Amino acid sequence: MPPKIRELIRDLERAGFVNRGGKGSHRNFKHPKLRYSVTISGNAGEDADRYQVSRTRIAIEESKK
Repeated sequence: MPPKIRELIRDLERAGFVNRGGKGSHRNFKHPKLRYSVTISGNAGEDADRYQVSRTRIAIEESKK
């Protein structure tokens, strides 16, 4: 069962990412160590797509370096 969007958001915030807002159901998260932002789309209760889970995990790992 895929994680929910709210779980991805929680993981990003715990890793030090800051929600910079967005339009509609899109949220942009930025980390001071990374040159790019991670965009999460969808409502909090929806299941996350595979690409969203993958991009979130990669960004969290890169932020730890």
